[in-house]
Amino acid sequence: MGPNKSKARRMPLLPLRGLLVYPSMVLHLDVGREKSVKALEKAMVDDSLILLCSQSEINIEEPTQEDIYRVGTIAKVRQMLKLPNGTIRVLVEGVIRAEVTDFLANEEFYEVNLKELPEQIVTDSEIDALMRTVLNQFEHYINLSKKVTPETLAAVSDIDEPGRLADVICSHLSLKIKDKQDILETIDVRARLEKLLDILNNEREVLELERKISQRVKKQMEKTQKEYYLREQMKAIQKELGEKEGRAGEIDELRSQMNEAKLPEKVREKIEKEIDRLEKMPASSAEGGVIRNYIDWLLALPWTKETEDDLDLAKAEEILNEDHYGLEKPKERVLEYLAVQKLVQKLKGPILCLVGPPGVGKTSIARSIARSLGREFIRVSLGGVRDEAEIRGHRRTYVGAMPGRIIQGMKTAGTANPVFLLDEIDKMAMDFRGDPASALLEVLDPEQNSTFSDHFVELPFDLSNVMFVTTANAAHNIPRPLLDRMEMLYIPGYTEIEKLHIAEKYLLPKQKREHGLKPEQLDVQEAAILAVIREYTREAGVRNLEQQVASLCRKSAKEIVTHNGESVTITTDNLKDYLGPAKFRYGMAELEDQIGAVTGLAWTEVGGDTLVIEVSVIPGNGKLTLTGKLGDVMKESAQAAFSYTRSRASQLDIPVDFHEKNDIHIHIPEGAIPKDGPSAGITMATALISALTNVPVSREVAMTGEITLRGRVLPIGGLKEKTLAAHRAGIKTVLLPKDNEKDIQDIPESVRENLTFIPVAHMDEVLEHALVRPLQVQ
Repeated sequence: MGPNKSKARRMPLLPLRGLLVYPSMVLHLDVGREKSVKALEKAMVDDSLILLCSQSEINIEEPTQEDIYRVGTIAKVRQMLKLPNGTIRVLVEGVIRAEVTDFLANEEFYEVNLKELPEQIVTDSEIDALMRTVLNQFEHYINLSKKVTPETLAAVSDIDEPGRLADVICSHLSLKIKDKQDILETIDVRARLEKLLDILNNEREVLELERKISQRVKKQMEKTQKEYYLREQMKAIQKELGEKEGRAGEIDELRSQMNEAKLPEKVREKIEKEIDRLEKMPASSAEGGVIRNYIDWLLALPWTKETEDDLDLAKAEEILNEDHYGLEKPKERVLEYLAVQKLVQKLKGPILCLVGPPGVGKTSIARSIARSLGREFIRVSLGGVRDEAEIRGHRRTYVGAMPGRIIQGMKTAGTANPVFLLDEIDKMAMDFRGDPASALLEVLDPEQNSTFSDHFVELPFDLSNVMFVTTANAAHNIPRPLLDRMEMLYIPGYTEIEKLHIAEKYLLPKQKREHGLKPEQLDVQEAAILAVIREYTREAGVRNLEQQVASLCRKSAKEIVTHNGESVTITTDNLKDYLGPAKFRYGMAELEDQIGAVTGLAWTEVGGDTLVIEVSVIPGNGKLTLTGKLGDVMKESAQAAFSYTRSRASQLDIPVDFHEKNDIHIHIPEGAIPKDGPSAGITMATALISALTNVPVSREVAMTGEITLRGRVLPIGGLKEKTLAAHRAGIKTVLLPKDNEKDIQDIPESVRENLTFIPVAHMDEVLEHALVRPLQVQ
């Protein structure tokens, strides 16, 4: 059935902004535009009917024909109310659809010719089915949307006209004007219901999506709010308990520490990352403690903090001389370093290795270096370290993991350029846990240590500004690759005169202070100190001497307190009362010339020493016996001396078959002390020849040198220490290899004055100077 075409009618038009009125729809409108008010007034004068059409654009104040939709609704004006602000509130009721045929020229208001578009009356089963489906979908829409009340559904369900049903439902939907207009313009009822069904389907899908999203957001919000609420509760509880603000307070504190510290960018990024991880962890998590420990270490390390070097050479020299007597070479080396530093401004820290016997001041000179430079001083002892992780640290995954000794030392120092002492570097061991000496290679290599990698820290740490000083008793115990990276400074033992100075200037005043004695309460005469050095100590350093001086102070303190005395004077006469009988005989040289006994000079880790080598010839069948805890090299040296003697027997006036009819026993006393090295070769040969020829050896002669099978004398090491030992023992003449003649200048002048040095190139020369009467060498 087609639409009823009625004759054209003339009617005022009211353009609506953002609104659309369907037939049978009752609505309040606020009308404010002048043209619209006049159109309303005209309608009221006529028959209260007015055409309501929507504007295509909401913002247009003065719409033209093109801006107004052609299809609208004829409405009856039921009420009009003038509001105080000049606008008119109107109650309108939609009557019928209408289409504008043409706009009339009217300046005062919009006036149009229109034709009505009456509603079709259609009923069939398909329309019924469509109506039912539309109602179902609308019900779903109401359930999802909170904008439409359930009462609306009841009201809509009662409508039995399909076209009106579509209009009423559409008026309740939140649609764009364009979509609502589309429904208004669809005159065919079936098409209108189908379009509405499409719209409802789309709206329902959109609403379902919206609901899902809002539920997700709500859940997230609820979770966040819950967490926030719980966190605030926790803070309140902790506040009541008097604790700080728990993990949150801890995080804030760490962040403020990080912001205050001057950190390299990579370190800052790492710390930030770890703080974020810590923040997300539950407070009870064990991993949290590990991360906290790691962050604390990173914050505590001196990444950029440095002390300024005091580059005053005169002041540095003064400090070094004030702290130590002698030790010229180490002092000179430190001053050279300072001078270069002053010229270059930036110098990679050198690695000095101070090698010398115990008690000569290796550790304390490192401390003085730090004082003279104005740097922090840190000391790490490597004695007995056998685990590579001690140097490089453990990985963080291990329980109780910590950084290595180097990073720990840097944290303690608190600056990036301290003087770092690695004590007893020759006492490191090695086992299944790795080789700590190899781990030190990176630390002590100026080319590599700017990016030192510690397993725990995981970030490269710059050690290039650190001045490393290492100490050792013997260089031969230090692994070769490590030795290559260090500059060796040998500190020999002290001479008697040096020890006397040290005792008077340093040890005695220090011990007096430590024992609460005023300077005038104890007077130790120079001769008494010399007697302590000679008869109560036998060492290269001054450690035992300091112990003896401390003993004197203790006993003097007791005497002053017991007898209310004012002061004590110690002389050579009353020294025994304080220290007991002498422990060593000064002048270890023999009291008379001996047959088959020769004084040899040995080098040990604790300084030089004298050895008396004895040879006994007993009737037998040619057996050679060696005793006195000798090492393999020394045994081979004895074999070489024996072979040399056999090869020269006829020239030395010794029976050629002496080795067949006699047993030879070579013995070196002090059997508990291990002895090794080739430097007793000429000593053993001299003792053997003396025993076989019955010619005594001069008691005032000591000797050192390696022997070959042909009797040549080869150079040896440690001449300075050996010479000092000879001097201590009261020897007058030292025989040394000719190749060692150049080393005599290293020996202190006070020792050189009291000794006669005789360089020898062959065994014949040794015998000529050592034996009391010359042999008839043929």
